[in-house]
Order: sequence, then structure tokens, then C-alpha cells
Amino acid sequence: MAPIPPTPPAPPSGPGGPGEPEAYVGLDDREAERRARSRGWTTVRALPPGAIITLEYLEGRINFEVRDHVVVRCWVG
Repeated sequence: MAPIPPTPPAPPSGPGGPGEPEAYVGLDDREAERRARSRGWTTVRALPPGAIITLEYLEGRINFEVRDHVVVRCWVG
């Protein structure tokens, strides 16, 4: 599988500002979703490792790669 290209971070005025995605790694997926929504993310997408997805950028979306109910990777868009 090809690596997922980097996406631009949320703008400083966006949900949580830049650098926030790393804060979700290691959290339970339900807790991570709760925190993301409380911080203004309008779309929260949880994916299993290796999932095939489209790579269009969607403002306000945060993506979680989840293994065994734990967020192992996170990116915006």
C-alpha cells in the first residue's frame, strides 16, 4: 500500500489549531472522538489499519487510524 501523503495542518483558527493530531494518539477511540468533537471537529473518521480511502482534503475532518480501540495515527483533512 502506498503511504498516505502529508496533509496541511488545521489552520490556527481551525479546530484545535496546528499540531493537535498527535494529541489523540494512544487514546481510546471513543474518548478521542469525544475530545475531537468537543474541540470543534465536524467530521471524525475512524479507520482500521491499512484501510483503502480517498485522499481528498475535507476541512473540519480529523482521521483516526484505530487498532484494538486505540488511536495509533491521526491526521487532518
